[in-house]
Amino acid sequence: MRVLVLALTVALAAGYQVNYAPDFATGRTYVYKYEALVMGGLPEEGLARAGVKVKSKVLISAAAADTFVLKLVDPEIFEYSGIWPKDAFIPATKLTSALAAQLLTPIKFQYANGVVGKVFAPAGISATVLNVYRGILNIFQMNIKKTQNVYELQEAGAQGVCKTHYVISEDAKADRIHLTKTKDLNHCQERIMKDIGLAYTEKCAECEARGKTLKGAAAFNYIMKPAATGALILEAAVTELIQFSPFNILNGAAQMEAKQILTFVDIEKNLVEPIRAEYLHRGSLQYEFGSELLQTPIQLLRISNAEAQIVEILNHLVTNNLAKVHEDAPLKFIELVQLLRVARFESIEALWAQYKARPDYRHWILNAVPAIGTHAALRFLKEKFLAGELKVAEAAQALLASVQMVTADLEAIKLAEGLAMNHKVKENPILREIVMLGYGTLVAKYCVENPTCPAELVRPIHELAVQAVARDDIEELTVALKVLGNAGHPASLKPILKLLPGFGSAAANLPLRVHIDAVLALRNIAKKEPKMVQEMAVQLFMDKALHPELRMVAAIVMFETKLPMGLVTTLADALLKETNLQVASFVFSYMKAMTKNTAPDFSSVAAACNVAVKILSPKFDRLSFRFSRALYFDAYKNPWMMGAAASAFYVNDAATVFPRAVVAKARTYLAGAYADVLEIGVRTEGIQEAVLKTRTAESAERIIKMKQVMKALSEWRSHPSSQPLASVYVKFFGQEIAFANIDKAVVDQIIELTTGPAIHTVGRKALDALLSGIAVHHAKPLLVAEVRRILPTAVGLPMELSFYTAAVAAASVELQATMTPPLPEKFHAAQILKSDINLRAAIAPSVSMHTYAVMGVNTDLIQAALLTKARVHTIVPARVEARIDMIKGNFKLQLLPVQGVDKIASAVVETFAVARNVEDLAAAKITPIIPAEVVSQLSRETFTSRISRMTSSLFGSMLENTPCWLRLLQAIAGPVIEKIEIEIQVGDKAAEKIIKVINMSEEEEIIEDKNVLMRLKKILVPGLKNITSSSSSSSRSVSSRSSSSRSSRSSRSKISSSSSSSHASSSSSSSAKRKSKMVDIIASPASKASKRLRSRSSSASSSRSSSSRIRSSSASSSRSSVRSRSRSSSSSSSRSSSMSKQELYDMKFTKNHIHQHAVSTARVTSRSSAHSFETIYNKAKYLANTITPAVTILIRAVRADHKVQGYQIAAYFDKATARLQVIFANLAEDDHWRICADGMMLSNHKLMAKVAWGIECKQYETEITAETGLVGQEPAFRLKLTWDKLPNRMKRYAKMLSEYISRIALENRVNLAKVTNVRNQIKLTVAVASEKTLNIVLKTPKRTISKRDVAIPVSLPFGETAAELEVFQDNLADKITYMFTKAHAAKCAMIKDTLITFNKRKYKNEMPHSCYQVLAQDCTPELKFIVLLKRDHTQEQNQLNVKIADIDIDMYPKDSVAMVKVNGVEIPISNLPYQHPTGKIQIRQRGEGIALHAPSQGLQEVYFELNALKVKVVDWMRGKTCGLCGKADGEVRQEYRTPNERLTKNAVSYAHSWVLPGKSCRDASECHMKLESVKLEKQIVLHGQESKCYSVEPVLRCLPGCLPVRTTTVTIGFHCLPADTNLNRSEGLSSISEKSVDLRETAEAHLACRCNAQCA
Repeated sequence: MRVLVLALTVALAAGYQVNYAPDFATGRTYVYKYEALVMGGLPEEGLARAGVKVKSKVLISAAAADTFVLKLVDPEIFEYSGIWPKDAFIPATKLTSALAAQLLTPIKFQYANGVVGKVFAPAGISATVLNVYRGILNIFQMNIKKTQNVYELQEAGAQGVCKTHYVISEDAKADRIHLTKTKDLNHCQERIMKDIGLAYTEKCAECEARGKTLKGAAAFNYIMKPAATGALILEAAVTELIQFSPFNILNGAAQMEAKQILTFVDIEKNLVEPIRAEYLHRGSLQYEFGSELLQTPIQLLRISNAEAQIVEILNHLVTNNLAKVHEDAPLKFIELVQLLRVARFESIEALWAQYKARPDYRHWILNAVPAIGTHAALRFLKEKFLAGELKVAEAAQALLASVQMVTADLEAIKLAEGLAMNHKVKENPILREIVMLGYGTLVAKYCVENPTCPAELVRPIHELAVQAVARDDIEELTVALKVLGNAGHPASLKPILKLLPGFGSAAANLPLRVHIDAVLALRNIAKKEPKMVQEMAVQLFMDKALHPELRMVAAIVMFETKLPMGLVTTLADALLKETNLQVASFVFSYMKAMTKNTAPDFSSVAAACNVAVKILSPKFDRLSFRFSRALYFDAYKNPWMMGAAASAFYVNDAATVFPRAVVAKARTYLAGAYADVLEIGVRTEGIQEAVLKTRTAESAERIIKMKQVMKALSEWRSHPSSQPLASVYVKFFGQEIAFANIDKAVVDQIIELTTGPAIHTVGRKALDALLSGIAVHHAKPLLVAEVRRILPTAVGLPMELSFYTAAVAAASVELQATMTPPLPEKFHAAQILKSDINLRAAIAPSVSMHTYAVMGVNTDLIQAALLTKARVHTIVPARVEARIDMIKGNFKLQLLPVQGVDKIASAVVETFAVARNVEDLAAAKITPIIPAEVVSQLSRETFTSRISRMTSSLFGSMLENTPCWLRLLQAIAGPVIEKIEIEIQVGDKAAEKIIKVINMSEEEEIIEDKNVLMRLKKILVPGLKNITSSSSSSSRSVSSRSSSSRSSRSSRSKISSSSSSSHASSSSSSSAKRKSKMVDIIASPASKASKRLRSRSSSASSSRSSSSRIRSSSASSSRSSVRSRSRSSSSSSSRSSSMSKQELYDMKFTKNHIHQHAVSTARVTSRSSAHSFETIYNKAKYLANTITPAVTILIRAVRADHKVQGYQIAAYFDKATARLQVIFANLAEDDHWRICADGMMLSNHKLMAKVAWGIECKQYETEITAETGLVGQEPAFRLKLTWDKLPNRMKRYAKMLSEYISRIALENRVNLAKVTNVRNQIKLTVAVASEKTLNIVLKTPKRTISKRDVAIPVSLPFGETAAELEVFQDNLADKITYMFTKAHAAKCAMIKDTLITFNKRKYKNEMPHSCYQVLAQDCTPELKFIVLLKRDHTQEQNQLNVKIADIDIDMYPKDSVAMVKVNGVEIPISNLPYQHPTGKIQIRQRGEGIALHAPSQGLQEVYFELNALKVKVVDWMRGKTCGLCGKADGEVRQEYRTPNERLTKNAVSYAHSWVLPGKSCRDASECHMKLESVKLEKQIVLHGQESKCYSVEPVLRCLPGCLPVRTTTVTIGFHCLPADTNLNRSEGLSSISEKSVDLRETAEAHLACRCNAQCA
C-alpha cells in the first residue's frame, strides 16, 4: 500500500513540475519594451565616448507550431559622441526614417524549449538590420536543464558557440524564477570573428598564457514567471564588456560595452501578421557578416554614383599631387580604394579604357587596383596584361602588390594558376617568378581562413615538380619547391621528401642546392605539422653521409619545430660523437644562442638547450669563428606582450673566409601573435674562387698528363667543382617574394652590357637629355597596412578593431646642364673633365602619411568609434646650382631660395570619438578624447603657448622667397639670407678666394716683447749668460736625479719604467718652469701662456737630448739589420708568444726617426724632433704670410645686408718643410674663434701635428705624434696624443669612451690594468709579432690595455712577404690580393719524417723509397696543381715535383743545396727569381731553400729545403685539396681520407694510400711497389663462423719478382667472408674497398724493395 501511495505522489508531482523554458502561447501577442546600446571608449568617466542606441517595442506572436513572428514598433536610433556621462544621446532621425521600412518588417524564427532555430526574413532586409533582430533573439536563447540548477555548456549564440555558465534559483514566495547566465567569449568552440590582413601572423599561445590583449564576457539576468506550459520572461538585462589593448589589458585598456534591457509590457490578442513576401531562410541565430567587410572605419561615404565619385577623386589626386604631395592625399587614396571595392568590374574596365592613354591617371589606377583586395583585382590585371595593355614593369609591380593584398578565395587562386601557366607569362622570367610565388602565397592565405584546405590546390605544382625532375630542369624544380614552401600545405610533404636523400631515389641525381631548397620548403609546413616535419628533419640531420650544409639547414628547420627536452638531449649526445666540426659548431652555437631566449614561444626550447650546453661546452666552446655559427638575439617584455627577435645563420663547409651561405631573419611579437617580418638569404658558393683565381685557357695536354698521374692512385675520386654561383632570396612575412640566381652566364651578360657599345649610346642619350633639360614628376601611393578584426556584440552590431596606414610619396626633379665649350658629336669621357660644367637642379621630395587606429561600431549605415589619427607631412624642396671647372680647379655649389613653401614638416596626432550616419553626414559629431576644459587645466598650457609662439615666429614671419632650410638660421640671425654658397678653389687661384686673412701681427708683437724682456733680464741679473750656458747641463742633472727618485717610487707603486721616464721629463719641465717665473711675472697673460707651452716642450726636449744621440745611433744600426731579422717570422712569433705580461705593458719603443730638416748641425745633434717642430712652427705660425693657399673652401650665406656670414677653410702646404696647415675660421669680422691644424713630416719615420682651437687658436691645444720604430727587433708603430687643456664636454665624452673600451676589453679577454700613467697623454703602440699578428698596448692616464698576437686579415709587407711583393712592382691591386691570400692560406709542413696537415693534425710519414706520394693537389676536375713528394733511396733525401699550369717543376737537393728544374732544365740559383712568362708563377730563393708562388692557381707557396718543406694553398682552395696534407677543411676528426674518400683511422695506412704505385721493376730509380688488398694470415671465427678476411684498405707491397728489404706494421680494416666462399681474387678483390669493416688487425707493409733481374 505504501508503495502505491509513493508512486501516486511521484506521478502527481511530475504532472505539476514547472517548465523553466520560455514559451509564447498561441493566439496571443507578447509586448516588450526594448532598449539596447553599444558604447566604446576609455573606462574613466569624464572622457569622450562614442556609441549607438536602439529603442523600440518588440511584439512576438506564434505563427505556427514552433514558429514565431517578431516585429518592431516605433523603432528609434540614437547616436552618441560626447563626454561620458554628461552628454546625452542624439536621435538619428534621418537614419531611422531611411531604415523604417526594414525595421518595421516582421521576421520569422523557430523557437522550441528556449532554443532559437532558423531565422527567416524577406530579401529586402539587409544583413545589418537582420543582425539587430538577432541581437534581440539572442536574449531568448536559453538551454535550460530540468535536473540541474548550476551547470555549464557550450551554447550557441549571436557571437558563436561559447562557454556558458547557468545559475537558476526559484523564489517561491514571489512566484519568480531568477536565472543568470554568463558567457566567456575567450573560450569558444566556434567564435564568430573576421580577421583581415592577419593571414601572415601566427598565434602565440604561450604569449597569451601570460597576458591577454582582448577579453570579453557577457552576463544575462532574467526574471521569469513560472507557468505550466513555459515561463514568461518579465525582465531581461544583458551586459557585455569587451576590453582591448594592443599590449596587455592589465596595463589599461579601451573597452566596448553593450547593454540590452527587455521589459515585459503586456499581452495583446491582436496577432502580428507577416508581410506578403517570400520569407527566405537567412541562417540561424549566429551573426552574419555583410557590407561592413567593404566599409573602411576611417570614413563613411554616401555612395550614390560610384563611377562618378571615382573620377572625381582621381581628378583630385592627379591635380593636387604633381609638384608635391597634398596633405590629404593618403585619405583620398583610401577613398579611391573603397569606391573601387564597391564598384562593378565593368565600371573599373570602363574607367581604365577612359584613362589608360593618360600616364598620370593610369599610374594612380594601377596603384589602387591591387588594394581592392578581391579577386577582381587579379582578374583585371590578368586580362589587361594578356591584352597587351600593360607593360612588363607595370604588370610586375601590380601583380607583386596584388598577391599580397588580395583576400584569397578559390576564384583568386584559379586566376593565379591560369596566369602562371600562360605562355606570355612563361616567356618573362621575372613575371613568372612573381606569379608562381604569388600562387603559393594565395594558397597559404586561403588555408589560414579554411582549415580544411583541399590538396587539389597544390597538385598542379606537384606535377610541375615531377615533370622538372624528369626533364632534369633544375631551375623549374627550384621554382616549384619555392612555391610549395610558400603554400605550406601538408599534402606537399611527400612530394618534397622524394627529392631528399634517404627518402627518394630521384634525390641522388639532384644538386645540393635543390636538396637545400627542398628542406627550406618544409618550414611553413612545420607550422601546421610540426611533429611530422620534426621527425624528417631529425633523420636528415642524423645521416652523417649527407653534405654538412644540408644537415645544418635541417637543423634550422628542426629547431623551428620547437624541440622537446628529450630530443635536444639526443642531439647533444649525437654532437659528442659528431665527426664534422662545421655541423657540431653550428648546432652548439644555436643551442647556446637559444639559452638567452626570452620569447614565450621558445621558453621550453631555451630550458632544454641550457641543459645541453652544459654538456657540450667543455668540448665545443672554443671553436673559432671560421666554423659555422648560429646567432640569436631577442627582447621580449611580458607586461607589454611585445618584443622582437633576430637570428642569423652563418653556414660554412671548409672554414674559408667567405661563408657558403648567410641567412638573417627578423621576427616581431605583438598582441599575442608573431610574424617573421623579413628574411634574407645569400649563398656565395664559388664567388671567392671566381674572383681570385686566374682564368687561363685549358690545355688538353696538361689535363691528360695530370689525369694519367691520378689514375695510378687506387680508385681516386675527384671532388665536385663549385661553379661560380651566388643566389639571394627575400621573404616578407614568411612568404618568399623574390629570388635570383647569379651564375657565370649572368655575370657575362652584365659585363657585356656595361662594357659594350650599347653603354656608350645610352650615355650619350643621357647626356643629351641632361643638356636639353629633364623634368620628372612621380607620385607613389601605397596602402601600407590594413589590419582589421570584426566581431559581433550582443546587440547585433559589429565591433571593429582596425589599423590603417596609407602613404603617398612624390618627387619632382628638374635638371638642366650647360657645357662650355660644347662637346663634339663623338667625344671621349676625358673631354667632359676639360669643360666648364654648369648644372641647375630643383628637387622637391615630399611624403604624406596617415595612420588610423579605430575601435567601435562600423557599418555602411552608421559609425560610432574611438579613432586615433596620426598625420605626417614633409616636404624638403631644394634648388641647387653647381659649377665645375676642372681646368681652373674651381667647384661652386649654390643653394638657392625656394618659393611657396610654408612648412617643411608637420606631425599631428589626434584621438577623438566620432559618431555619424550615412543619411546625415553633415551632422557628424567629433569629440576630442580629452575635454577642452581639462586640457586648459593641464600644466602644459604655458609650454604649448610657447611652442605656438615659436612656431609662428619661425614660419609666419618668413619672406616668401627665403629657402626653407635657412629659416631657423634666419630666425636666429635676423637679416634675410638670400642663398648659401659652397665654393672650392684648388691651385694658384685659391688665394683669390680668401675673404678673411689670418696674419701674424699679434704674434709678432708677443715675440718682440719677449726679445725686450730678455735684454732687460741680462741687465738686471748679473751672470745670466753663465746660467744660460749651463742650463742644459743642469737640466740634465736635475732630470737624472728626478728620474732616479721617480724610478724608486715607481717600483714601490708598481708603475712601469716607461711611466717613470715620462714623469721624469715632466719633473724636468716643472723645474724649468720654476726658473722662468721671475721673468714671467712682468709678461702679459697671453705671453705667459705661450711661454709656458714653449718652455715645457723645450725642457722636455732638452731632458731627452742626452739620450737622443745614443738612441738614434742604435736605431740606425738596428735599421740596417731589420730585413735580415724580420725574415724569420717563426722566430718573431715565438718571441711574441713568450713575452711576459709586464714586458707587454712596457713595450719599449726605439725610434727610427732622424731629423731631416736642415736647421743646423748643432740643433740636429742637441735638440729633439719636437723642438724642430716647435722651431719651424714658431718661425711662421700662419703660413698665409709666406705662401699662397693650395685649397680654399668657402661656406657662406649671402645676406640681404651684404654682411659676411659663414666659414672659410684654407689649406697651405710648404714643400720646404713638408708642412701642411689648415685654418678653419668664421668669416664674421668680430669672431676670432677658429681651428688651426698643423701637420709636419719630420722624416720618413715621423709625423707630428698640432691642433689648436678657440679664440685665435689659443684656448685648447693637442699634439699628435706618429712614428715608426722597433720594439725589440720587430717593426713597430706608435701614436701619441698629448694635451694641456680640453673642453669639459670633450672630457665627458672621453670618459664615456674609456669606460666603453674597458668594458669591451673585459668581455673579449683583453688584458686591462688600472695604473697611473702619464697625465694628459694617450699612447698607442703597435708592434709586429709576426706577419699575421700584432702586439698592441694602449696607455691612457689611468689604464693600460694590452693584447698579444692580435690576428689581422692580411699578411704584413715585412720580411718574406716584402720580398715576394717585389714581383708585382707598382700593381697595388695585385699586392693587396697577394697579402690577403697569404694571410688566409692553409699551411702544411713536413720536418724530417713528421708531417703537419693543413688542419694541424700531426703524424709520422713512413715514406717508401723512390715512390712518389701525393703531398697536395687540387682535387676538383680542373686539376690546377699537383705536388708530389719522393724520397731518394740512395741519398735518403726528399724531392718535390710540382705540376702546375703547363710546367713541371722539380725541387731537389744537390751538394747540400736546394736546386730547381723547370721542365727538366736546371735553373742556376744566380738566375732566380724566375717569373713564368704566361702565368702568375714565380720561383725565388729564400734562406736556404727554394720557394714557388702561384696564388692565382690556388697554390700560395711551395717551400723546399734540405730538412723541411711546406705547402700553402689559398683560402678558396679549402675543402678542395687532397693528399698527405689533407682537405684543408678544418675537419680534424675526418683527416685521414684515402683517394676513394674512405675514412681510415691509421696514419701509416692513410699515407701509403697516396703512393703512386710502380709499373715496372726494371728501372732502379723507379718505384717497385704497388697497393693491393691482403689476406689475413690467421683464421678468424666471426659470429660463430670460420671466416677468411681481406683488407678493405690497400697495403703497400713489392711488385712481383721483388723482395722487401724494409717493412713496417700497419693497422687496417678487414672484411670477412665465410671460409668456404669461393673468391676469384682478381674479380672479388676489385670491389673489396667498398665493403664494410668487420675487424681491425695489423698487416705488414713494405717500404723498400730489391728486385732480381728476372722480375716481371
